[in-house]
Amino acid sequence: MITAGQMRAARALLGIDQRRLAELSGLSLPTIQRMEASEGVIRGNVDSLMKLTGALEEAGIVLLGDGAASGEGGRGVRIKARAG
Repeated sequence: MITAGQMRAARALLGIDQRRLAELSGLSLPTIQRMEASEGVIRGNVDSLMKLTGALEEAGIVLLGDGAASGEGGRGVRIKARAG
């Protein structure tokens, strides 16, 4: 699973725009825009999500789920869990 926030953060870390992510993933620009505009976890067909996460991982992004430890070095971002 990937959230819209993770997707935007990943693009920022890579220094790429939505158009470049579309090219890297083989998805259309409107699909990338729709994914980033969603709330929370991105919903979509499995093939599109696999293309997206595969392209990000190929570019060097490690996606972390809630509560997952980062086992690799490198820079990254994480949002603190919110109380309540």
